[in-house]
Amino acid sequence: MSEKMTNRKIAALKTRKKLLETAKVIICEKGLANTSVEEITKACGVSNGTFYTYFKRKEDVVFAISHDMFREIYEKAQSYDGPFMDRLTFYMVTFSGHIERDGLKLCQEWVRNTVDPDLAENPYDKDKLREDNESMQGMIRKGVRRGDLKEDTPVEALADALTDVIYGEMLCWDMAGGAYSFEERTKTFCAMFLPAMMKPYLIEVNDDA
Repeated sequence: MSEKMTNRKIAALKTRKKLLETAKVIICEKGLANTSVEEITKACGVSNGTFYTYFKRKEDVVFAISHDMFREIYEKAQSYDGPFMDRLTFYMVTFSGHIERDGLKLCQEWVRNTVDPDLAENPYDKDKLREDNESMQGMIRKGVRRGDLKEDTPVEALADALTDVIYGEMLCWDMAGGAYSFEERTKTFCAMFLPAMMKPYLIEVNDDA
């Protein structure tokens, strides 16, 4: 029984993943408004009922895609092997790069559905900004624990500022219709301005010690 339940769960995870991957391709090409549940399920070879086993409505697919993606980025950044500034830069640049590679349409759908309270029914997505801010805090707190940053580093204030930067860049990229590279804009910020922001809190390593 236990093995059967495990196999069932594995099959369910594969089905959900297939629905998300298929929906992502279609939405990136056509936009959410021009994508139907039937189109997604037909491309997956499953019934509409299967779709509603995992999602209440098609907007939830956009939320699920963003949730899975950002969680994976955070986990990779936390395990990234390197100095604190490299880890933080990796997180911010990878965050931006994933959004850009997923496409402008998907980003626009996510922004629209998140800021509209009538669409953001999922509690997670109503709190998406808070979740990303907590991830940024997690990056900075790990720097303090590892001795890369001073004990009195203002974790929350820095996380607020850096989250504002990355969200502001995303919104500007959205409004510009993807006229430039979101990822490259973040790389420029990390190279030119991030070191000055973090310098007062970094613990200098004495190579001669």
